[in-house]
Amino acid sequence: MRTKETWSPKQMSSEPIAKSHFSGALTTAGYVEDAPPATAESADVSRSGSGTTLARTATERVDDAEVDGGTAQVEGVEDRVSGRELQRELSDERLDDLAIISTIEKPPTATQGWRGLMARLGIAMQPGTRERDELDAATELAQHETVIRQFVGTEAVGILVANPKGSSGKTPTSIVLGGLLATIRGGSVAVLEVSDDRGTLAFRAEGNPTRGVSELVRDATTIRSAGQLAGYTAPQTSYASIIGSVGNREPLSRDDVLAAARVIDEYYAIRVMDSGNQPTSSAFAGAIDTSNALVVPVLNSADVVLEAIAMFDRLRDHSPHGARLADTAIIVRLVDGRPENPQLVARLDEIIDRAGVGGAFTIPYDPHIAERGQITLHKIAPATRAAFTRAAAAVVQTIQNNTK
Repeated sequence: MRTKETWSPKQMSSEPIAKSHFSGALTTAGYVEDAPPATAESADVSRSGSGTTLARTATERVDDAEVDGGTAQVEGVEDRVSGRELQRELSDERLDDLAIISTIEKPPTATQGWRGLMARLGIAMQPGTRERDELDAATELAQHETVIRQFVGTEAVGILVANPKGSSGKTPTSIVLGGLLATIRGGSVAVLEVSDDRGTLAFRAEGNPTRGVSELVRDATTIRSAGQLAGYTAPQTSYASIIGSVGNREPLSRDDVLAAARVIDEYYAIRVMDSGNQPTSSAFAGAIDTSNALVVPVLNSADVVLEAIAMFDRLRDHSPHGARLADTAIIVRLVDGRPENPQLVARLDEIIDRAGVGGAFTIPYDPHIAERGQITLHKIAPATRAAFTRAAAAVVQTIQNNTK
């Protein structure tokens, strides 16, 4: 992410500035011009009032000026700037390289421990090491949230969550990722089940909807409003809308996924797709065709990671679009609380490093996700939420790169 240069008064040019008409006027920041020696003429001007004298002089100059189109062209007097011209100047791309400082930043004050106690007693104390680390982490998290919030595309985008290995964390990742995107952006995120057979998305989501993906595919051509589409969703407290299976259904096909994606994209900016375990299925092909980014959840388990690597190979052989998704994929490594072999984890680190993907993020163990019940975003541990936010920001940046 590009870092903006911060403007400060010390960076001002040292070239002299033209002297002011006023005695003792400021000429540079922090310096005052010495007043000229007093004369009889200047004393007369002072007694008559400098404002009156300047006004009279300006009036005489305007009277002598040539008027063109009703606007006085006065030599030596700057033209007045219009509101539209000022707006253009303020939106000049060159200002993008400056940080406009509207407030004076103060160094942080300690709030924790004995340092915080002393600060509350009126003794200036800076935060200790632990508190500084927490402040730095909060600043970093805010920056990731800004990346997510400020993302604007010219059309709806799709994020595919995929791993051929079952129980690898695809559904929890889809719900948390979609929920974070919706919470930070204020909604307009739909999470759609695109597994060929019935999945567990509706079960892990909040609520008990009466219609889902099968009914949506059936009625896709008749949906004409956001209100109609809402009838097929399970609204979440995160502001995401989840569309899963509410009962037994027929396997989805590529055309089914394309039809569902088409109607969802009419009313949502971001579509997160929870896929199944058959990367060769027709439904998976439809999900690939409508994706702008790929998210691959893995556990610290050899079979889960190797299945993910095999999927990357298939995507790279499938099409240029599939290869781009594989090359820019974001891996999320979920810690599920089971015992882990340090030697195996180190070996998996090497495999993931050599996978040739966009990035990898470790998600710490979370008791709420491990319950395997309905997932509510505000019950997610802060560390889990922060890790998923970092991954979500990387996904957004991937979408920006893949849709240029």
